[in-house]
Amino acid sequence: MTTIASGTDTLTRDALAVLQPGFTGTSAPSWLLRRLGEGLTSVGLFGRNIASGDQLAALTAQLRAERDDVLVAIDEEGGDVTRLEVRTGSSFPGNHALGAVDDVALTEAVARELGRRLADCGVNLNWAPSADINSNPANPVIGVRSFGADTALVARHTAAYVAGLQSAGVAACTKHFPGHGDTAVDSHHALPRIDADLSMLHARELAPFRAAIAAGSRAVMSAHILVPALDPDRPATLSRRVLTGLLREELGFDGLIVTDGMEMQAISATYGIERGSVLAIAAGADAICVGGGLADEATVLRLRDALVTAVRTGELPEERLVDAAARVRALASWTTSARNTPAPLTTSAPDIGLVAARRALTVTRGSDCTPLTEAPYVAALTPVANIAVGDETPWGVAAELRRLLPGTETGSFTGEGAGADVLRAAGPRRVVAVVRDAHRHAWMAEALDTLIASRPDTIVIEMGVPQAAPRGALHIATHGAARVCGTAAAESLTAP
Repeated sequence: MTTIASGTDTLTRDALAVLQPGFTGTSAPSWLLRRLGEGLTSVGLFGRNIASGDQLAALTAQLRAERDDVLVAIDEEGGDVTRLEVRTGSSFPGNHALGAVDDVALTEAVARELGRRLADCGVNLNWAPSADINSNPANPVIGVRSFGADTALVARHTAAYVAGLQSAGVAACTKHFPGHGDTAVDSHHALPRIDADLSMLHARELAPFRAAIAAGSRAVMSAHILVPALDPDRPATLSRRVLTGLLREELGFDGLIVTDGMEMQAISATYGIERGSVLAIAAGADAICVGGGLADEATVLRLRDALVTAVRTGELPEERLVDAAARVRALASWTTSARNTPAPLTTSAPDIGLVAARRALTVTRGSDCTPLTEAPYVAALTPVANIAVGDETPWGVAAELRRLLPGTETGSFTGEGAGADVLRAAGPRRVVAVVRDAHRHAWMAEALDTLIASRPDTIVIEMGVPQAAPRGALHIATHGAARVCGTAAAESLTAP
């Protein structure tokens, strides 16, 4: 039973209830526990908050000691975007690998096992899956986070993922509504614009969200994108036409609408987080995600006070804030019930991630192909990681190849002339070139040209979205850079 601190009025409690803030450290700070006692209902966790499974379980227990029904949210997509295993790489392949296999039973099983691990650690709301269709190959922020470029494929796997995750008692938050796939701009840095017409949006972008809603997704996350066919003036997160008119009324979604991170430049650079949060709630959002970059008590108080002031001045209807807070508490109640309800009897599948990663490999062998029998030189051609992925999570095949072939050496290369640099560093050793979205980086494609021209036996491993024709004596597309994808690729390099 949650006890609200005396002296905290209903309006203030509701304003706190709609916030999903983050914090720093691996234990809850006193200010966060105090605000939970005053009405805060959700907490967002990031990689900085997680050192181990046991530590995470202790942290969530600390939060629940203050508020039993607290929503503990995390951005755990598996694949490239992992928070549970931010320091080692994920045990689960991401969406693109699952889409490449195209086995909805496998996708559901992977999501169920991921959900089970989250639930075991006390996490009950996952900002996943991504239902975006990767229709623009130049997209810098979605890529392998998408199940693919085919609408029907993305829709069926989104539904399967939602079902699997929620069968473990973890609420799914399908994102990024109304679809972030057809952009060439990262909303962490600027406001993307999608110029598809209304018929295209309904036929393509919205189909996976319809499937997620039909599958019972408990939450949907909005995108900070401008879609003129839906609203020419405001990005989706701040648009009543998009959140209330389209998502609520037309598509019939009755769950929790969560914003993407409000400190992202697509919102904060134009509206500021305080005004952006007020506009988002007024538009139909129920929960304000903040804390990826701003993670202190002052931010929580600023947003709380902005919402309270907006109600008192008439800018934000009080009934809209009351409704938003009620939806947050309703989801919190569902997660509490799910936690206290015995899970369906299903066989635990701890290795399902590696099984899926192996099945996702696309291997193309050239005429010069021979398996690796001696320690190679692994050259990681490394692009700048997008913020959602982060640059702290390791990727590649070097660690696993060192285990399989002791003496394997590695280096990281970037920019013009990388191919020549690799040749100098590799010496006589066979080169394994590991790339990520080579089609988006001219310098990377040029480096591969140099390597293959000089060393026809070069092995190429593409750990992003494969677009170009396979190249090298052996070409392996992993469809993602999760740790298990690297393990599966390394195994295939040494197989006959």
